[in-house]
Amino acid sequence: MKLILTQPVSGLGSAGDVVDVKDGYARNFLLPRKVATPWTKGGQKQVDAITQGRAKRALKSAEDAAAAKDRLEGTTISVAARAGQGGRLFGAVTPSEIADAIVAAGGPQVDKRQIEVPTPIRSVGEHPVHVRLHEGVSADLTITVTAS
Repeated sequence: MKLILTQPVSGLGSAGDVVDVKDGYARNFLLPRKVATPWTKGGQKQVDAITQGRAKRALKSAEDAAAAKDRLEGTTISVAARAGQGGRLFGAVTPSEIADAIVAAGGPQVDKRQIEVPTPIRSVGEHPVHVRLHEGVSADLTITVTAS
């Protein structure tokens, strides 16, 4: 099925890209989350508008992303979570909580969808996190989880 992405999707493309995916992936994941719309000839005009808007913002946001990367990689991000015996958390630390902790530590405003956690954070300690700031600009952080 041919789709137009309206938001960036990890491993697939960014907003405005025309992608060809399997029908089930489109029906069950992309379309219900409203991150893609079906491709039509009229939809091609939407692709052109998204591409023009992205080109205008790209130069400014690339400079901002490089500055944000320098600030992020130099700070320590700590998240407090409820933990039981042995340092095991009740639940997991979510990307939304990590985004809030980044802002609280004086970092830039980061969308939770830009934060990639390789393995779920379910214990106290230090955990690696990858933050996509812009195309080609990303920061690798270490999140310190403490028991509250």
